[in-house]
Amino acid sequence: MTRPRVAPYLTVTPAAAAIGFYTAAFGAEQVALMPSVDGLRVAHCELLINGGSVMLADAFLEFGQTRAPMPGEQVTMSVSLEYDTPKQIDDICARAAQLGAKIETQPTNSFWRTRYASLRDPFGHRWIFNAPLPK
Repeated sequence: MTRPRVAPYLTVTPAAAAIGFYTAAFGAEQVALMPSVDGLRVAHCELLINGGSVMLADAFLEFGQTRAPMPGEQVTMSVSLEYDTPKQIDDICARAAQLGAKIETQPTNSFWRTRYASLRDPFGHRWIFNAPLPK
């Protein structure tokens, strides 16, 4: 598999729970997993979601480079996913909501001719979904 030239890298704690959520809600497939030396955290994980790579790791505050969002804090970066059918958007949002995501924009037919939705996962990250509407 060749990785896309741009792939988001999320800091999310606990990463193991996020991996479970992304697998169940978005149908992610785990490509790589590297546990940390302490055996308690994920140092690196690569997930394949809808044909693209999303990478993630727990926060390692001891290195001072990054931190996970605080509870209730909104992450300012979004991940946008393009799907083939409006039904995929509806199904993903329904599954994600059942698993604890907060739907920001319910699936709707947009004026730019896509089925559009957005949500916050339980870890504060924003996801945007689009699929073309039938002509």
